[in-house]
Amino acid sequence: MKKSLRIGLIGYGFMGRAHSNAYAKVNHFFPLEHQVVLKSVCARDEAKVKAFADNWGYESFETDWRKLIAREDIDVIDIATPNNTHAEMALAAAKAGKMILCEKPLSMNGPEGRKMVAAVEKAGVANMVWYNYRRVPAVTLAKQLIDEGRLGRIFHYRAKFLQDWTINPELPQGGAGLWRLDVKAAGSGVTGDLLAHCIDTAVWLNGGVSRVSAMTETFVKERQHNLSGKVEKVGIDDACAFLARFQNGSLATFESTRYARGHKALYTFEINGENASISWDLHDLHRLQYFDHRDQGTTRGWRSIHVSDGDHPYMKNWWVPGLQIGYEHSFVHQVADFIQGIETGKPARPTFRDALETQMICDAVLKSGKTHKWEKIGKFK
Repeated sequence: MKKSLRIGLIGYGFMGRAHSNAYAKVNHFFPLEHQVVLKSVCARDEAKVKAFADNWGYESFETDWRKLIAREDIDVIDIATPNNTHAEMALAAAKAGKMILCEKPLSMNGPEGRKMVAAVEKAGVANMVWYNYRRVPAVTLAKQLIDEGRLGRIFHYRAKFLQDWTINPELPQGGAGLWRLDVKAAGSGVTGDLLAHCIDTAVWLNGGVSRVSAMTETFVKERQHNLSGKVEKVGIDDACAFLARFQNGSLATFESTRYARGHKALYTFEINGENASISWDLHDLHRLQYFDHRDQGTTRGWRSIHVSDGDHPYMKNWWVPGLQIGYEHSFVHQVADFIQGIETGKPARPTFRDALETQMICDAVLKSGKTHKWEKIGKFK
């Protein structure tokens, strides 16, 4: 009989749905020693959280996250709430001896993140941050090609994440649906929300970053706040572009904005090495573009690898070759890896400490945007 892994989810928004779907699917497709049990979900609105629990099959619900963490029938606390709540919840969960999954970014800033890392490591609890793009099979394949030395020495890394949903100056800030525009809840704008994904992927694929030089902009300076009803200053960054130097000597450019008309979620990266190059596009997420200069000259060119075969990462667990999977499956893969980490004793990544590195890079980016100088990355180990 399988062991039960009892989940307590805090938050029922976009990410709460994505996580719940992953928990519901993982045992159907991955051979695990644990059976996921949707034990309880927590949110402040009783009617809405009850409806969410009923829809997704949670056995119960709570309206106080402290009560959820205190429950003895919960093994894992999943934090899918605004950024300014991550630290308090994670510290309480670690003190209670719970395993923790936390939405990205880890924290509001590096110092807060360091406290979270210290807490989970002192408690010795399994921990992970939901940087799910690592688990897209094409991105995982890119990691394998790099680690195999296919690209050779890396020269360039470039990434961008473009959206357009905040262009309207009449859009308010704050509250349940728009907390990402409120600096008190989010900590930052596109840097922590979108570039954090790009940075985590980049560090995983290409190693550490040594320094950055950034520029940021807030295009709409004031917005009405949903909670106060008053027009207040906007404190988040609407757009950010930065240069980076990796520790391996490669150069990088990163760009993110919510003001790129026509783009809802355009996330791409390209890596150029001495022997080969790879590129990936979220809009075509099941494909990896690959160019190898060592191919015969007459047939040399970019090839499109359809990442759907049984020997591609994760794909043996899904359908027959040629049938692709999508965005939601990256969360299923993350849950599967987390559980396998528990079972093998080899923690799945990114852990809180891994995510602290991304947080420190974000801090340096935001600092550089204000100082207009190259900034070194703070310590995270």
